[in-house]
Amino acid sequence: MRKIISVLVSFILIVWVGVSAAEKDLDIQGKKIISQKPPFTITLPTEFNLADFLSHENPGESSLTRIYFLVKPKGKQVEEMLILQMADKTNPQASPMTAPPLKPYTEKRLYSKGKVKKGELEVDYLIQLMAWNPSSPSLQPLMKKGVVIPSHWAMQGQLLFIYLGEHAAFLRYSKDVNAFGMKVSEKGEDWEKGRISGNEKKIYETFQKMFMGMIDSIRLKNP
Repeated sequence: MRKIISVLVSFILIVWVGVSAAEKDLDIQGKKIISQKPPFTITLPTEFNLADFLSHENPGESSLTRIYFLVKPKGKQVEEMLILQMADKTNPQASPMTAPPLKPYTEKRLYSKGKVKKGELEVDYLIQLMAWNPSSPSLQPLMKKGVVIPSHWAMQGQLLFIYLGEHAAFLRYSKDVNAFGMKVSEKGEDWEKGRISGNEKKIYETFQKMFMGMIDSIRLKNP
């Protein structure tokens, strides 16, 4: 079942479906996301627009993957982006879902990593600096919809949890470093965890508080 999360992350062999189909298992009410599978809610730091939704069946893994693309634009460009990916076990007889720990893109710009207990859930998370790359295959669904993603540094938080071995949720939230209202360096080395200071450190601390607040807001619902 570890391959299920690999399918979540890789975005390969995806089948497009209409955004309206997303409403069956996920509802967005202002800053709150209400999920039916797995049954939980999470409060976001701002309101997002659902830009697109896609789904992919994995018969060999007895699972279904759903991916939701949410964006907050400023003018014609994305300022904040959230990608929420779910995996649902489709065969009750299959083994429980498992997932490997989250890994940063590079240790140099990994700021924090750990686990948080939320009732019966164990949430794996990390916070890092990453570069938005408009040519990335994972962002092409948004680009084809006319969404403009700048080639900027962005703070990113990831969280992952398994619910009762039946569902997996993987969330990636990122925010352009230029959207914090501070003048910051464009040099990657100035953001390395051993050197980060000044406005760059203030942005990390602000983002960390924001992202940990998201994790703290997770609430399980009765299925």
